[in-house]
Amino acid sequence: MKKYLLPKGLPFYKANLHCHSTASDGEFTPEELKAAYQAKGYSIIAYTDHEVMVPHHELSDDHFLALSGYETEIMSDYPLDSSFKYRQTCHICLIALEPDARQVYWTNVYVTKMLRDKHPELVASYADVPDTKRVFSGEGITDLMMTARNNGFFVTYNHPYWSLADYSMLSQYRGMHALEIHNTGCSTGGFDEYDPALLDAMLRNGQRVFCVAADDNHGERSQFGGWCMICAQNLAYRIVTKALENGHFYASTGPEIKELWFEDGNLHLRCSPAARIVASFGIRKRVCLRKTDADLTEAVIPVDKCDIYVRVTVWDEDHNHADTNAYFTDTLFED
Repeated sequence: MKKYLLPKGLPFYKANLHCHSTASDGEFTPEELKAAYQAKGYSIIAYTDHEVMVPHHELSDDHFLALSGYETEIMSDYPLDSSFKYRQTCHICLIALEPDARQVYWTNVYVTKMLRDKHPELVASYADVPDTKRVFSGEGITDLMMTARNNGFFVTYNHPYWSLADYSMLSQYRGMHALEIHNTGCSTGGFDEYDPALLDAMLRNGQRVFCVAADDNHGERSQFGGWCMICAQNLAYRIVTKALENGHFYASTGPEIKELWFEDGNLHLRCSPAARIVASFGIRKRVCLRKTDADLTEAVIPVDKCDIYVRVTVWDEDHNHADTNAYFTDTLFED
């Protein structure tokens, strides 16, 4: 029996799940971002300005969905006299699963004049809310993630390379839905923000996290480089966020994944023309298919129950990649 891992027959919507506007330190207004991204084929933006969640439901229509969210930070305090560039940090995007969600972390220092002028009612609603105490530790970051998750947010851990993070740190965190496997803003700044080895280390050690690609755009230089293709029935807010929760999406910087299903011990994939298709597993095992004379547009990948999980990366001729989420064998082989 076929088990579709990306629901069959539903449309894919192109999404940027990490986006900064003039509500914080972005160069463009929310309206300008909608116009620019729609012109590039996007249907969804999660507006994730720093520390303050500003809903933009007025921008949503039949062809575009504005998700509410914000990016929050916990920074190390050792050494106390060090400048920012020496300090480890943790940046997390929190995307509201419901359109009427209320922010769970608040920091008054990030309330800009623009926010006070354009959204006085929002700022006023948090007037008596104290700044959230933050502790840079495995326990402190897990507490933040779990609190956000339990209050209805989709939690992504952002740009680990830029953050000076490594697996010893990430292995302590619990509660994230997804790891940012590509970040355009950091990549264009010279940071190596494509790290599938870090993702595999987390997966092999029992953290069932998805992978996302996003722009983290602050201006013109950091746009349209990485996105998620979300498979959903339509652009209704809760339909899309349920697709995120269920992992019905893949991350990409170029290639398309058109179909993905599991049947009779094999993972089947159909995609845009590829130079390579690589399957990674939870053990020391790889399957690598390479283009010959004909276009490489599909793959059949044998999977064993002992493989722990399987995930697939599609590479095109320009070295762009599309990454599926990991699918664990204990669910793939369920009757």
